[in-house]
Amino acid sequence: MFLGFKITVNCLVCVCRYLLCEVCMSERSMLRLLEEKDIFQAVKTAVTTAHGQYGLALFNIGSAVRYVNAYTGVVMLRFRKAHYQLLWSALPFITSIWKQGQRVPCFFNCIHVGGTIRTCQKFLIRYSRQQLFRMLPHCKTEGKVISSIIILRIIQIALTNHL
Repeated sequence: MFLGFKITVNCLVCVCRYLLCEVCMSERSMLRLLEEKDIFQAVKTAVTTAHGQYGLALFNIGSAVRYVNAYTGVVMLRFRKAHYQLLWSALPFITSIWKQGQRVPCFFNCIHVGGTIRTCQKFLIRYSRQQLFRMLPHCKTEGKVISSIIILRIIQIALTNHL
């Protein structure tokens, strides 16, 4: 391992960590406005606020927003393994996301840190299932129960196709 890179026989591989975060907003309807570029800019601003130019330089090396689900508010961020903890520590400084000239108040809740996209995908399927099973006892009608089960299946299919 040399400066966050793993040296193999034929190529140089970047070793990364993936942070699976939930974007929590007071208005759930605002989640549909989420886009990768807005989340990227919000994280970049938070890193600059928390760690200054040093943090910004680390952020600009290999950081990316890999997945955004505008319906569930789940976001996957990629950082280099060598400094993901420093960048992770800046997430509490995100208090809003700017969208279409307006400030949307929110905060990020980190639910999982994984070494590969596949491990994050597996965790997200388990997490979604747990959330739905928590909500099922509160469903009053049979239609809501069926729609919750359908939503779970759609999430599983979308994750296996997208990631």
